[in-house]
Amino acid sequence: MNALSTYHNPALLTETLDGLNIRPDGIYVDATLGGGGHSKAILNRLNDKGRLFGFDQDEDAEENIPRDARFTFVRSNFRYLITFLDWYGVTKIDGMIGDLGVSSHHFDDETRGFSFRFDGKLDMRMNKRAEKTAADILNTYSEEQLADVFYLYGELRTARAIAKSIVRKRTDHAFEKISDLLDTVKPFFSREKEKKQLAQAFQALRIEVNNEMDALKELLLQSLQILTPGGRIAVITYHSLEDRIVKNFFKTGNFEGKIVQDFYGNIQSSLKVVNNKAIVPTDAEIEQNPRVRSAKLRIAEKL
Repeated sequence: MNALSTYHNPALLTETLDGLNIRPDGIYVDATLGGGGHSKAILNRLNDKGRLFGFDQDEDAEENIPRDARFTFVRSNFRYLITFLDWYGVTKIDGMIGDLGVSSHHFDDETRGFSFRFDGKLDMRMNKRAEKTAADILNTYSEEQLADVFYLYGELRTARAIAKSIVRKRTDHAFEKISDLLDTVKPFFSREKEKKQLAQAFQALRIEVNNEMDALKELLLQSLQILTPGGRIAVITYHSLEDRIVKNFFKTGNFEGKIVQDFYGNIQSSLKVVNNKAIVPTDAEIEQNPRVRSAKLRIAEKL
């Protein structure tokens, strides 16, 4: 089995490519290479003068690098987008795609700690070279910090009780394995909603480990600097926290969604929303790949 087959199929592929309005000779960025599906499809729409840069901080993604002279791989978090493009002499791009979802590859790898289906180590690092793991967070964060993580990133109403229990239990036994966490949080979840709430708890830890919200904000801010007028940015999100950030930024140019108008009542933003309503997968795509059920695609154009 090759590496690409262990990643999920690229979500909303046709809708994303059409939304980018790709110029055959343009310069594009795939901020989340992953399995390489979006990148390979973009390359199919470029001519010999087109260029594509693919970013990914996970070393596993390197197995999916397209063997194409027009493609350049950057092993880095997309928050360093402009720094690396500048290194390659690129000051403007014509479009960018960011697929923020965690791939099947990561959920199905029991050594990475992303899924509660396995009893591996509490890791959750997208970048294996990073120092902070999920275990580090559980063993060192204060009760208040833990409560904030589970409430803000997991939207769990029992966040404070969970945090208190974690702090109490780690005095006797450090958190190392997924089972350590499950034994601690399951008593706070109802039987009928247990899987959903476990997913929320793991999402919260994953976001904190990888600093995902700040990285997303930095990517969006840099898009204003790097996109050429008429260039487009397409972002696929999988939960409400990400989607709210993208939606607000595309509409107002800020993350709070605060509308600033000029004297004539025009919204002051450097972006124009292409699709006012988020594009979602068809029933056929969901049937083929159930993990894209919550995917939302938003596209904006640089003014």
